[in-house]
Amino acid sequence: MPESRLPRARRILTGIDSSTWEHPADRAALMALRRVPAFDTVLKKVFGLFGEKPIRLAFQSNAVRASETQFPWIWERYVEVCETLDAPRFELFVSQTPLVNAGAYGMEKPFIVLNSGALRLLDKEELTWLLGHELGHIMSGHVLYRTMTVLLLQLAQMGFPVVGLAARAVLVALLEWNRKAELSSDRAGLLAVQNPEAALKAFMKLAGGGHEEETNLNEFLVQAEEYRTSGDAADLVFKVLNLLGTTHPFHVLRAAEIRDWIEAGEYDRVLRGEYRRRGEAYEPWREDLAEAARSYREDAQDLARQFGEALRSAREKIAETFRAAP
Repeated sequence: MPESRLPRARRILTGIDSSTWEHPADRAALMALRRVPAFDTVLKKVFGLFGEKPIRLAFQSNAVRASETQFPWIWERYVEVCETLDAPRFELFVSQTPLVNAGAYGMEKPFIVLNSGALRLLDKEELTWLLGHELGHIMSGHVLYRTMTVLLLQLAQMGFPVVGLAARAVLVALLEWNRKAELSSDRAGLLAVQNPEAALKAFMKLAGGGHEEETNLNEFLVQAEEYRTSGDAADLVFKVLNLLGTTHPFHVLRAAEIRDWIEAGEYDRVLRGEYRRRGEAYEPWREDLAEAARSYREDAQDLARQFGEALRSAREKIAETFRAAP
């Protein structure tokens, strides 16, 4: 695995609170998610089918636990990330999966699963960003709902009865929140690696793969800016449709978002020690969040109505087909 070319100057962010890196859109989407009709009912039903232990076994049964003696170089980086973000060491697993990705899951005992594909493509600095990203999910309390999203997606693909109309509306809202939560954890990853170039290169590799000699970061950032600012209303509609059903925002947009955070000076402020500590009183911008929450809630309710209308229309067409049959 190639080493990053830039030296790392690590600063320990003692007592840092996750609200320091949480994106306003993440907080707003989470508020809206919790207000979606039947959300609590669906949550209890899904986890009532499984429980903590089966979920852990399902994710970990085909993976290797990292430690000082298994994937020691990964474990060393992970220990460093936990120290940088002043966080406990949650269990870390490596799974034989070619997709360049990772995930944080669990209910009462969160854990991280790192795909082997990430080890083959990312250098050590980029991998540090990815580990910090996943640790950020745990510290922000994302893992319960992220696990629920994965389970609902799997149940929906299997046609399981629990995924009825109400659960589908919840899933749409979960996916919307999940995409916004990624923006928060991207910042946590940056604070963990403390190397903006490594973070941006990680986005580029997540987007298209490719090694150092095959890619150009400056061109990728130009592409990110073009995608974010180009197009008319029709293009915007297609961008929204492209996102429906996905768990992550497009990587070029994530790169643009993290670049904005850096250019706004927030990243440097945190490294200077100007961040919120755990236990400090904190209230986000109530009016902005309330307005965003109402918008997300209305969108989820509208999508639920559309699901219902589509289902009724499909039934009517099937009935007409049978009536017309000789």
